[in-house]
Amino acid sequence: MENGKNANPLILNPSDLPTRKRSQSATKDKANGTTIFSFPAPSHSADPFFRSSSPSSLGDSDSDAEAEPIDEQEVYDLIATMSDPEHPITLGSLAVVSLPDIAIVPTLPNRPNSQLQTVTVKISPTIQHCSLATVIGLGVRVRLEESLPARFRVDVRIKEGTHSTGDEINKQLADKERVAAALWNPTLQSFIKKMLETCE
Repeated sequence: MENGKNANPLILNPSDLPTRKRSQSATKDKANGTTIFSFPAPSHSADPFFRSSSPSSLGDSDSDAEAEPIDEQEVYDLIATMSDPEHPITLGSLAVVSLPDIAIVPTLPNRPNSQLQTVTVKISPTIQHCSLATVIGLGVRVRLEESLPARFRVDVRIKEGTHSTGDEINKQLADKERVAAALWNPTLQSFIKKMLETCE
């Protein structure tokens, strides 16, 4: 094991992973000719977390209230096919992301009419000293920020006890300014772009 890399990670059979893939969404995106991921960030905003402040983006309109609900399985399907930055294997197959470690809760529990929800994803690096754990967290965050409707907030963190510096990495992933700065780094952009190439 050189440089803290896990040369022989445990690999799960993709057919054993939980999934509810929605082929209609993929077909719709292809038909529209849209590209979900692009680097650098869109020119209309230097902030990768830019969200429109219109009522519909905050979930207060009738159309958002009637929007199809998104559950943990759908979030898992969005991130399980991402590649690990060290191995040509998906995060789902490496159990870096798993369905039980995804939760969706109301962002404002005291406001029952609010459609705002927070998606929390706990990632489990393949080894305790994984040098790319922060990159994996950033990649998962980018994938969800760009794929989920604006009514969702994203919280990505290292699962407790799975990394030697998990608390420090969690502080980095929770700091929007540090995340935004990191996403402008060309090296990190290339890592994340490669992770997203296998997304279905």
